[in-house]
Amino acid sequence: MPGPMTLQQQLESGMSHHQAGRLAQAEAIYRQILSQQPDHADALHLLGVLAGQTGRLDSAVELIRRAIRLRPDLADAYINLGVVLKANGQLDEAIACYRQAIRLSPDLAEVHSNLGNALQDKEQLDEAIAAYRQAIRLKPDNAEAHYNLGHALNKIGRLDEAVSCNRQAVRLKPDFAEAHSNVVFILQYHPGYDGGMILEKARRWNQQHAEPLKKFIQPHTNNRDPERRLRIGYVSPDFREHCQSFFTIPLFSNHDRTKFEIFCYAHVGRPDAVSERIRGWVDFWRPILGMTDEEVAGKIREDRIDILVDLTMHMADGRPLVFSRKPAPVQAAWLAYPGTTGLSAMDYRLTDPYLDPPGLNDSFYSESSIRLPDSFWCYDPLVTEPAVNPLPAQTNGHVTFGCLNNFCKVNEPVLRLWAHVLKTVPGSRFMMLCPEGNHRQPLLDVLQREGISPDHVELIAGRPRLQYLELYHRMDVGLDTFPYNGHTTSLDSFWMGVPVVTLVGQTVVGRAGLSQLTNLGLPELIAQTPEQYVQIAADLTGNLPRLAELRRTLRARMQASPLMDAPRFARNVEAAYRQMWRNWCQQDR
Repeated sequence: MPGPMTLQQQLESGMSHHQAGRLAQAEAIYRQILSQQPDHADALHLLGVLAGQTGRLDSAVELIRRAIRLRPDLADAYINLGVVLKANGQLDEAIACYRQAIRLSPDLAEVHSNLGNALQDKEQLDEAIAAYRQAIRLKPDNAEAHYNLGHALNKIGRLDEAVSCNRQAVRLKPDFAEAHSNVVFILQYHPGYDGGMILEKARRWNQQHAEPLKKFIQPHTNNRDPERRLRIGYVSPDFREHCQSFFTIPLFSNHDRTKFEIFCYAHVGRPDAVSERIRGWVDFWRPILGMTDEEVAGKIREDRIDILVDLTMHMADGRPLVFSRKPAPVQAAWLAYPGTTGLSAMDYRLTDPYLDPPGLNDSFYSESSIRLPDSFWCYDPLVTEPAVNPLPAQTNGHVTFGCLNNFCKVNEPVLRLWAHVLKTVPGSRFMMLCPEGNHRQPLLDVLQREGISPDHVELIAGRPRLQYLELYHRMDVGLDTFPYNGHTTSLDSFWMGVPVVTLVGQTVVGRAGLSQLTNLGLPELIAQTPEQYVQIAADLTGNLPRLAELRRTLRARMQASPLMDAPRFARNVEAAYRQMWRNWCQQDR
């Protein structure tokens, strides 16, 4: 008969469960070890790691710090403490932990990559890129470092390099679905890819990562009554202070709960006040952080969800491998971005008649498109301040154009067109969001080659939401990006009284300005050609009294439009869900 397991054997057993994702079993073993030896540093450390993985961040910090006090030379503990602190938003402390781990183990590639992540979150992108490159020098086959480097390069608009990094990550780690998702998503911004090319890349993701899971899809036994109360499940990492909440809260707060039962599957690391607000508007809140895709799919099936809605698609922290398992009989994509997932298991995508006029781009999506009658978006800024201010040009003596879009939407053709606008409007200035770093100089060089002095350009780093909204007080007219228009940012701009001139693109993400301005009743701000774009901007700023009146009335115009009519939007979405459900009920069993 074998004797009782030693503490080391118990630890190895716990680690085996941990690595396999059997977190409950691993936790039980770590706690058993600590009941026998409360100062067991490795068990404290690993229990802290597990707590962090399941969202218990404060407990994780305490446990790992106890382990460090017992073993100050434990580099892995500093690394994992840094991971938890970063997840908890304590970036400076996380960076200090990673730097201490580097002092203890300078050749450990993973810690350099983790340091890069914390620096990237602080928008210290030059330092982050240097850290990732050091990780790759130390370990060229480190797929995560290539993936993280791709994220940073995407933030500064170096799209080809970002795509290349993520592709390299997938080559090194063929099941790296997140890196492959990054490729699919980055291509939405790329001026060199049309809808057909993007669909082909998305379908390649489906073939590589989702098709092997089809064998796990089980028949659905949901009650096929077409008119009964339906269970709707929403999956997202962004049920928190995040721009997605400007759209989910108007919908959730206006759902007809007598006809729809609402579930949120929340992959949220740090729930906050917005999380609680959302939670108050839904029937069931299911935390899924730390759960495997298989476990999440099982929970959804257990909840007997009728329609499962993906709010993230191929964006960061999405769970497309949950949808690949088809845990609900009907699955749909909405909100993340108007595009395609490429998943054969995704049945529908929500859109509107302006993003997708019938017959125009239907072949570019793997899903069936259901057009909401008015708008893909229904917006609530979740704040009443700041108020709209008078037109700055009337006191400044010059016009200020601006763009506060994500910098990765800015490319050389966009910069050249903006330069043309500035040259057409004498004395005008330009302000834009752009992270600090070496990438700023090439941007200024492009504008200078086009005849725009750097003295007329102001580059602004990211900032908290209220301060970001206050930037619109200094802007007279917004200039949209292409091929990926502003989405949330344009709605913010309208809310602050700043009209946006848009250029209609060839892909659906480039038709957002058209959709929003049509819903606002401002089709005169929609350009079909670059020449029209310049002319519209010039005409708009050539009549300052008219522009001032538009600024004064734009917020009220927006509030009266479908873009902020939440009850109307909710009824439209619910009608779409009912249509999806009736279609399924009529299918052969």
